[in-house]
Amino acid sequence: MELLSVNLGRAKAAGYTDAEGGVTGIDKRPVSGAVRVFAPGPKGVGASGVEGDDVCDLRHHGGDHQAVYAYAREDLDVWAEELGRDLPNGSFGENLTTYGVDVNDARIGERWRIGRDVVLEVASGRIPCRTFGGWLDQKGWVRRFTQAAVPGAYFRVIEPGAIRAGDAIEVIERPDHEVSVTFWFRAFTTERTLLPRTLAAGDALEPEAIETVRKYLAKQGS
Repeated sequence: MELLSVNLGRAKAAGYTDAEGGVTGIDKRPVSGAVRVFAPGPKGVGASGVEGDDVCDLRHHGGDHQAVYAYAREDLDVWAEELGRDLPNGSFGENLTTYGVDVNDARIGERWRIGRDVVLEVASGRIPCRTFGGWLDQKGWVRRFTQAAVPGAYFRVIEPGAIRAGDAIEVIERPDHEVSVTFWFRAFTTERTLLPRTLAAGDALEPEAIETVRKYLAKQGS
């Protein structure tokens, strides 16, 4: 299990984003050398947890529970074949492109050590947005990505430090519950009846997710 690349994006103007100022950092490119990873602070205030990476829409992105986004090279390869185009590392706006680890089967609360120092914890899956669709320039992309349920994972930073391409990835803690990244994603998108079962992940669920489940339960009279 290996970190193939660390990818950073700088803010650029784009007509397909509704972020304040009309800029986005979704165009992420691999960089060489060590990159610092840290907890950026609460959502709405903190941005990316990867030094040198721009997160432009703090309403929906960034903060401690979306500090780092990872996507598997294997899944990018499947999409590349389906779309008939090259998808270099970073193409989905991911900070980390991985190899040899099933990102979508990771459990909420699962912890990874990357390199010597950094420990990350799986927090959620990635919900696709208008900016993502505009960036890929694929008609119906948000729906297609959602139906595939291969979203990649957001992580919070438990132990900060430096990472670089080629670092080993080790799963050091895997919770004993059913709430994988894919399960979480289905619950919060296409299969809302699964929402109550996501509570099995406990405190590893991000606060916004817990509030969504509570509202769902209240609506159902549970």
